[in-house]
Amino acid sequence: MVRNVAGVMAELEPEDFYLLSGVEQGMRFSEWVNRGKLPSLSNLTPEEVEYRLDRCATRELIERKTIQYEGYTLTAEGYDALALRAFSERDTIEGVGAPLGVGKESDVLEVQSYRPLALKFHREGYTNFREVMRERDYTSEHRHVSWLYTARKAAEREYDALESLFPSVSVPRPIDQNRHAIVMAKLDGVELDRATLPAEQVTGVFDLILREMATAYEAGYVHADMSEYNVAVSESGVTIFDWPQAVPTDHDNARELLDRDVANLRSYFERKYPGQVPELDLESVVDSVAANEFESVRDHVVSSTHD
Repeated sequence: MVRNVAGVMAELEPEDFYLLSGVEQGMRFSEWVNRGKLPSLSNLTPEEVEYRLDRCATRELIERKTIQYEGYTLTAEGYDALALRAFSERDTIEGVGAPLGVGKESDVLEVQSYRPLALKFHREGYTNFREVMRERDYTSEHRHVSWLYTARKAAEREYDALESLFPSVSVPRPIDQNRHAIVMAKLDGVELDRATLPAEQVTGVFDLILREMATAYEAGYVHADMSEYNVAVSESGVTIFDWPQAVPTDHDNARELLDRDVANLRSYFERKYPGQVPELDLESVVDSVAANEFESVRDHVVSSTHD
């Protein structure tokens, strides 16, 4: 997990954010922003830039490297700070609390607003991009794709999906989005992989998830990354989360991705609850989900006479 930057937010001054924003702007064109360009990018004097670089580097919001020139880049914490400031200025959040979850491609924290919410920082591209850059010498001939862009696009895709699906589909209610971060309602319940369902509820929960997927398909989306780690189970039902890989149903691979999503879920239920899920005609299940006609897996049991 990337260090929680909330603790240093109170120490930062407006000019620190001007500097961070200037580095962000420069990173549209190169991983390491030439120090000589920072005064114009941040609207600060060279003397002020020097002072702010020291403050931000001490707080690990930026990194310095000498290539053919002295260059600076945002750390994940620096990008987090810019998003947190934007949410604060919009009165979206009032404070940041404890971690709620850490994944390969995101960090989720509790935040305070008019009620407790969840703040998700997308990390797509951060680690891999930096490893690639360490292995190659920078030249202006390299086509530049920043990890900031990768993470921001993932957040935008997920937020767009949530806005389109809520409330018809049981997804986290979207509240706000900035850069690589999303503020949303906290999940009820626990992740499916950590739940132990009573035998009589296994097929019922499977049915609930597939019905939500059918409604999502009708609304124009395939999740495309369905697993036991992207479903929360509570007394009130199920919630499907983590939608950055979602694709529209008119995508060339939409049906193939829906097939995979359903197969992943079936595999999980058969593995964790052996004997509780009947043998299914998977193609028939997917057809009914795609047609928004799905009711229960019991309607798609393989016949005993099936070869």
